[in-house]
Amino acid sequence: MTDESWRGKVGALDDEAIEAFLEEPQIARLACLDLEGWPYAVPMWHEWRDGAFWLVARQKSAWARFLQNDERCALTIDESGAQRKVTGQFRAVIVEEPNVGGAWVPVAERMSVRYLGENGVKYLEPTLDKPRWLIRLDPVKMQTWQGNDWAGRYK
Repeated sequence: MTDESWRGKVGALDDEAIEAFLEEPQIARLACLDLEGWPYAVPMWHEWRDGAFWLVARQKSAWARFLQNDERCALTIDESGAQRKVTGQFRAVIVEEPNVGGAWVPVAERMSVRYLGENGVKYLEPTLDKPRWLIRLDPVKMQTWQGNDWAGRYK
């Protein structure tokens, strides 16, 4: 008998596991198309809430303008170790263009604490006077996986 425990739990994440994973401070990678149609990828903080990803972009973030130009994008969040991952295709919705004091503030507050702990407030507060975008990514197609093995379709 071979010990396969090193593979961990293998297969798709259930809804509870997805929610738990996306509450962790994992960095997301957003892929979109630049204004010339070239792929553009950038790491970023995210918040998963109400069945969508929420992103806060600085006023001059190139990727925010790219999403304003073409709503199609992809996002991946992954980790080493247990190999959990969430990937998908999304449609970006510009909820707010750059502003100060908008609906982006509570999202940014929650993200800063989630990613930086008690220092999150110290990081965010000095920049609350800087305009930011609020962008929602609505899922078109999402996939999840965990564990160290191939999905059945590859075998």
